[in-house]
Amino acid sequence: MRRNSGAIMEDKSQSGVIGSILIVEDEPDLANMLLFNLEREGFQCQIAASGDEAIGTIDEQHPELVILDRMLPGLSGDEVLMHIKRRPETAGIPVIMVTAKGMEEDQIDGLSLGADDYITKPFSMKVLLARIEALSRRVDKKAEDSVLQLGPVQLDSDFHKVMVEGAMIELTATEFRLLQALMSSSGRVLDRQRLMQRVCGVGAVVSDRTIDVHVTALRKKLGPASAWLQTVRGVGYAFRVPE
Repeated sequence: MRRNSGAIMEDKSQSGVIGSILIVEDEPDLANMLLFNLEREGFQCQIAASGDEAIGTIDEQHPELVILDRMLPGLSGDEVLMHIKRRPETAGIPVIMVTAKGMEEDQIDGLSLGADDYITKPFSMKVLLARIEALSRRVDKKAEDSVLQLGPVQLDSDFHKVMVEGAMIELTATEFRLLQALMSSSGRVLDRQRLMQRVCGVGAVVSDRTIDVHVTALRKKLGPASAWLQTVRGVGYAFRVPE
């Protein structure tokens, strides 16, 4: 893995958090410009020009960061992002969306799908590098927080397992993502729409009843910890100390 002697990369080499980057961009000039500048900073980079190519590379190589255009031929950037964030083995890969879609609702959609940052075109390399460094610090800290513990429930996102009072419980992928969203919200109430965006992605066709069914199934599996998963009538759900 190549590094240069600049101050930025000296910091990165000490943390070792982000070194390999996948650039998912179908505009050759922009992709090559990003490749040149990021490699000059010492990152090991690769380009994918379509959503399908990106998914193949991500699944095979697990890059440490993905810079993702939202509008791509074939699979869209949104679909690539959902693929990354729904699979336990890739969910921890940070993703920066870089796109011309700069309306506020576009940014909200991208972040709701799981993007770790969102940059609108045109942008400067200085801004992108600053965002990468900020993400590197967050990822470094997040590595310490891959295990969530609230009361009797422990969720390990790296190994995709949940323990209740020391005993393993089996959850579906949807139930796991639902519990993870609730536990990581630190006791805050999440409404049904936000929960379903976190679990199924923006644009999923679901009803309020869908989330209620998943919550009911999750409560049964939590057993003695079921009281921690609380219904806030007329609003949504929270995971917090029972009242």
